[in-house]
Amino acid sequence: MYAVIMGGGHVGLSLAELLVNDGYDITLIETLENLCNEVVDTELDALIICGNGTDTKTLEEANIEDADFFIAATGNDEANLLSCVLVKSYGVPKIISRVSDPDHEDAFKKVGIDDVINPEITAAGFLKKIITHPNVADLTTFGKGDAEIIDMIIENKKVAGKKVSEVSPTEDYIIIATYPEDKLTIPKPDTVLKKGHKISILVKRDSFKKVAKKFMG
Repeated sequence: MYAVIMGGGHVGLSLAELLVNDGYDITLIETLENLCNEVVDTELDALIICGNGTDTKTLEEANIEDADFFIAATGNDEANLLSCVLVKSYGVPKIISRVSDPDHEDAFKKVGIDDVINPEITAAGFLKKIITHPNVADLTTFGKGDAEIIDMIIENKKVAGKKVSEVSPTEDYIIIATYPEDKLTIPKPDTVLKKGHKISILVKRDSFKKVAKKFMG
């Protein structure tokens, strides 16, 4: 798979490193020469183009027509939007953009950008969950934020002692793992839930409070 990333700042570089580690071919486009040099110094296994991602010549130099993904990851919403509009004409299957101002999200969606991500809001939301749900062992956003995989410890006596089939699945959640003796196990319908044991649950985003109350009391 081939991905072109515009923006060699923290977000773009971190994404490039993650994708390279997953075996993707990467081209990273960065306008500022000093940032280009910093990326080169990281010895990232990717093609680095010091140029403007809103320029068709630069995009073509990156072989944009061969890309499976294009990600606009700069902190400039206007530049990200323009580059995404240009890239659409090359038929790239998946176009993703970072947006810094939430008020700009509608503009991105109206021109047909597949996914719009606000890292600042995402990070703030994650920190909020850590603060407001301190008893949750772990929490991972799933899909596009529609659901979360949550690890929690069973504390509610009304749940302890019941079989998985008696409490899961429902329209709001499904128990996807239990950890007897700290070893991950896919639960069977007759698996008995025990107080103090950890479980992993796939939960709809708006159902967290209800599910947390059910299992943690």
